[in-house]
Amino acid sequence: MPKKHDAIIVGGGHNGLVAAGYLARAGLDVVVLERRSLVGGCAVTEEIWPGYRVSTGAYLQSLLLEQIVRDLELHRFGYRVEAKEPPFFSPFPDGRHLFMWQDAARTHDEIAKFSRRDAAKLGEYEAHLEKLAEIVESLLLVTPPEFPPASIGGFLDWLKLAGRLRGLSAKQMAALVRIFTQSASDFLDDWFESPELKVTLATDGVIGANGGPRSAGTAYILLHHCMGGVGGRRGVWGFVKGGMGAVCDAMAESARSRGAEIRVDAPVSRILTRQGRAAGVILESGEEIEARVVASNADPKVTFLRLVEPGALPDDFVADIRRFRCEGTSCKINLALNGLPDFRCLPGTPGPQHRATMHLCPSIDYVERAWDDAKYGRPSREPLLEMTIPTMYDPSLAPPGKHVMGIFLQYAPYTLREASWDTEREPFADRVMDLIAGYAPNIHSIVEHRQVLTPLDLERRFGITGGNIFHGEMSLDQMFVMRPVPGWARHRTPLEGLYLCGSGAHPGGGVMGAPGHNCAREILRDLR
Repeated sequence: MPKKHDAIIVGGGHNGLVAAGYLARAGLDVVVLERRSLVGGCAVTEEIWPGYRVSTGAYLQSLLLEQIVRDLELHRFGYRVEAKEPPFFSPFPDGRHLFMWQDAARTHDEIAKFSRRDAAKLGEYEAHLEKLAEIVESLLLVTPPEFPPASIGGFLDWLKLAGRLRGLSAKQMAALVRIFTQSASDFLDDWFESPELKVTLATDGVIGANGGPRSAGTAYILLHHCMGGVGGRRGVWGFVKGGMGAVCDAMAESARSRGAEIRVDAPVSRILTRQGRAAGVILESGEEIEARVVASNADPKVTFLRLVEPGALPDDFVADIRRFRCEGTSCKINLALNGLPDFRCLPGTPGPQHRATMHLCPSIDYVERAWDDAKYGRPSREPLLEMTIPTMYDPSLAPPGKHVMGIFLQYAPYTLREASWDTEREPFADRVMDLIAGYAPNIHSIVEHRQVLTPLDLERRFGITGGNIFHGEMSLDQMFVMRPVPGWARHRTPLEGLYLCGSGAHPGGGVMGAPGHNCAREILRDLR
């Protein structure tokens, strides 16, 4: 008779590994099943060209919660991250450029080149964001209350939530409402006058979003990217030693150290149901594996529309999942370089600009026009580009004297109106390279290899529906008690014994680990 596990985790992405780590630490017999030949989901390091190890998907780290790092002892298993310094570099077509540094005085002097008023306001702005981030972060490891509340316990959970907000002033409450509902552009207009500073800050509001800087709700996306930190500094992002795959390798080793089994090349074709509850899984090979509970790290549409047997879920729940919005608009281009981009506005290599996130997006209007293209089903003619060179921090990722560069860009809509990505992929990437050449003319001559991952490619490679890097839009109507759908935001599902532990659950996307942590807590509550 085959062994019956306590828990099966479907998918070895970072949230699945976090859930496995916590369950294994609680003494459960856990098996993780990953369809690819390596764990990590979108947070992987892959040698896609000889000698070049590339973070093919996720590329920077900041959001991973310190509590998870401590609880799972990730540093013991090789997790290392170095903060970016400088954090940002923005070149502009008129030959000027803007650096933002970790040192407040240096950043003040940089911003003062564009606006002395804005330079004086930045500290107040950052303190305001930090206060809002503290409030939101206090909810990341909280299971959302019942919505609508259907029991005394549900009402008590809402009272506890109200208690968390009780100490806020009327001004702070209003600021919290605004950050969830405003556009990034409107939010920044309230603080600053310099177009150059505003666009540099606004990029965090549209990364991974289906919306432009003037779209309602993008102010929260900006805040989401300002949470977390590196080395105790809030809002700082960094490069992981060994690439992003090292994050998940550390998580996997942590889980294994407590007895978890992790299997790769083990794609799940179906979640088994018996007597109205999840009972295990069937692999594509035909192998059946039984367990008391199943937690899916796949996105909601894959989990409920493909893996669960038809008829096992209520019709209204299935209808809500079909309406869950999860088409992506982000594209990732990975490059192998035999040199560094040499910027017209700041000639010479290497320089501090190569250690920063390099933004190519000269104005809010520019980014909004890029979104205008995408919302009508066209790849942006002039997309927002965010470029990073991890080999400036970890030369081991490339052969001696060579570099890896990642380009994360908005906007490349999953659904094209008049073409297909299989024909548009390379022409689109050619336009992106020409755009970079306008700022760094040597870029064409230093590229040795290129990989282009459109939303369609992200879906095919990583198994995320619509190529959405967050497993679903992070708009107000798809967050907290509404994620993934109203009534089912507590990691449990209508199928007893089946849980959701991926980014399609609260609190959403990014390499954060909170959905996996929260799901494991709810599983342990139910099993005990």
